[in-house]
Amino acid sequence: DYIKGRVEKSGVRKWVRFNTPVRMVTYSDETKKFTVTAHDRTNDVTYSEEFDNVVVASGHFSVPNVPYFEGFSTFNGRILHSHDFRDAMEFKGKDILIIGRSYSAEDIGSQCYKYGAKSITTSYRSKPMGFKWPENWKEVPLLEKVVGKTAHFKDGTTKDVDAIILCTGYLHSFPFLTDDLKLKTANRMWPLDLYEGVVWEKNPKLFYIGMQDQFYTFNMFDAQAWYARDVIMGRIKLPSAEAMAEHSAKWRAREETLEDAEQMIWFQGDYTKELMDQTDYPGFDVEAVNHTFMEWEHHKMENIMTFRDNAYRSLMTGTMAPVHHTPWLQALDDSMESYLEVKGVAAE
Repeated sequence: DYIKGRVEKSGVRKWVRFNTPVRMVTYSDETKKFTVTAHDRTNDVTYSEEFDNVVVASGHFSVPNVPYFEGFSTFNGRILHSHDFRDAMEFKGKDILIIGRSYSAEDIGSQCYKYGAKSITTSYRSKPMGFKWPENWKEVPLLEKVVGKTAHFKDGTTKDVDAIILCTGYLHSFPFLTDDLKLKTANRMWPLDLYEGVVWEKNPKLFYIGMQDQFYTFNMFDAQAWYARDVIMGRIKLPSAEAMAEHSAKWRAREETLEDAEQMIWFQGDYTKELMDQTDYPGFDVEAVNHTFMEWEHHKMENIMTFRDNAYRSLMTGTMAPVHHTPWLQALDDSMESYLEVKGVAAE
């Protein structure tokens, strides 16, 4: 509803071509233009057009990163990536192994616990998540191999499991770009080669939106879009290639000092504010947003199974969100109607 409302209010729907995936983008040093080749699936026609600028806003949470461990090919249970997770009821009464330690691991593990998984084991590469997990939830070092249904971990422990869920993140994938235009990075707070996290330094007529690991989402995307717009329209003059690279290197150096989620939140808040200060993007209280993020993080550390029962105030409208009518662990109906029900009155 939020995105649909934004589209309707701004009147941009008429400019969008749906069912038309981009197949290739190339750049000509001679014409100083991009050639974009797209496939009109409705009419099954492939065509090309020229553009002065290209903005890549395709996201980076759609192509799963799927590692292989010894024994996967002969494992006697199900193996899936979090991208394909749909219903925790599938794992009721099962012993579940989750590989990964970020949000997907938290959320999917919690869902499986809520809907009756027999046990949850999360396997981490660097360090455990460190929350106060239920008794049937254990964190162990990285998986080494699977023999039959037995998972073997780096600390020498083993666990018989019925299913393995890979919460191992996603890949930045741009098959429609030539190599000279393609961002190549892991999922991190500051990818290199993007001035102000937006402008492709190797060709400043190309822009990327939302390529960072994220605490801020839509506000950061908006600030990036405002910045890209102003560069395209000539309102912002870019510095030299050397100055852009130096600017990116300073942000990367700071990123590499970050040790925890709180520092990452302040880092991304500072970055978003830097973008906002250079455009006419409607301002908001970044520091207050950071503190709301901190409150949310602290609630998670207090109790990972009840933090969803808290409510927070909108920093844009001042409106306090209502507390959900049913504690999260007891709310077994995930339908939209149940979620929006208020004081026993079903949502219309």
